[in-house]
Amino acid sequence: MLRVLHDEHGDALFAHALRLAGGDRQRAEDLCQETLLRAWRHPEALDPQRGSVRAWLFTTARNLAIDAWRRRSARPGEVITDMLPEPPPTEDEADRAVEAWTVAEALSRLSLAHREVLVECFYQGRSVSEAAQRLGIPPGTVKSRTHYALRALRMALEEMGVMR
Repeated sequence: MLRVLHDEHGDALFAHALRLAGGDRQRAEDLCQETLLRAWRHPEALDPQRGSVRAWLFTTARNLAIDAWRRRSARPGEVITDMLPEPPPTEDEADRAVEAWTVAEALSRLSLAHREVLVECFYQGRSVSEAAQRLGIPPGTVKSRTHYALRALRMALEEMGVMR
């Protein structure tokens, strides 16, 4: 059956697929192959009583080309280059030291309770429950103090001219 389809409609189908693929012979061959595979899977569609076999083949090839175009459009294309991407800027030791001093100064402006929760949670990397146990306060208090401590830290940094 496929041989007969190919013999009768192959040249016309390939010419149609070549137009659909914008002259790309490889894509046109893929379209023809997929179209004939669909015909093999759905022999009922090729019944002459249902209409022209060539029209069905052309419509199927067109639909496959549209589907392929949509898939390519939905994903960004692959970029191939000989050049390596620019390395990320490295932070200077001096910049890190100045930043650490600035944050330490801002922390010193906070109340002892606010400073303690920030040190436990952010600098020591403890969870809320661990910080609560270590500080001897309920976990909910750690959460609320952390919230207000971060607000106070932001205000201290704004007063120092570091943040807007």
